[in-house]
Amino acid sequence: MDFISGETLCIDKPLTWTSFDVVKRLRSVLLRRYKVKKFKVGHAGTLDPLATGVMIVVTGRSTKLIDSLQAGVKEYIATIALGATTPSFDLETEVDTTYPTEHITRGLVEETLKKFIGAIEQVPPAFSACKIDGYRAYDMARKGREVNLKAKLLVIDEIELLEFKPDEIKIRVVCSKGTYIRALARDIGEALGSGGHLTSLRRTRVGNHTLDNAMSIEEATQLLAQCEITVPDESQQNQTTATYQ
Repeated sequence: MDFISGETLCIDKPLTWTSFDVVKRLRSVLLRRYKVKKFKVGHAGTLDPLATGVMIVVTGRSTKLIDSLQAGVKEYIATIALGATTPSFDLETEVDTTYPTEHITRGLVEETLKKFIGAIEQVPPAFSACKIDGYRAYDMARKGREVNLKAKLLVIDEIELLEFKPDEIKIRVVCSKGTYIRALARDIGEALGSGGHLTSLRRTRVGNHTLDNAMSIEEATQLLAQCEITVPDESQQNQTTATYQ
């Protein structure tokens, strides 16, 4: 494999790992294999630490493909707890408010979900990587500072109700780049009059990459450590070290 010219790896990101953790692990293996101090490795689309599933990692010159890879349609399986909200819209923070759920029926949920299909405006979570005056929103939110983010236009292609309980639903979402499923959980909860927050999230597809061809972090590490690689000659290697940082 030629990781300098560029390779694309489909990884099943583990729970609690950040996207940077995945990139750092794979980069460290490539640094040892190529015996260099710097190597360009990136990812196409961040996943929250509490989310799992498809994450695209690219190396070398393939990092130029990140924007096009990120633009691919994404699919998620999400579980949303109804009747309670959290500041982060997921399990990162504690429940701050509770609401009744006795009025929630399958029919009400199905009708409510239809309202989110198509082009919608969504305000990103305060606990997100969005930048405000050069600062990450999540850094400001964790310090208790006020975070005001503008709504963004995005597209939800499909929402399917997979499982229903009055206090919990599981849905499948097909959506465009930039969709925050945590924010979708918040908005669905508000529309149901019960509040809601995300309790689990698994990304099952990014473009043509699916869980079926995703490797665990252990499998990817083993592949990079043992596969036959293309190593440049000394002059090319010096150029590679300087260029792929």
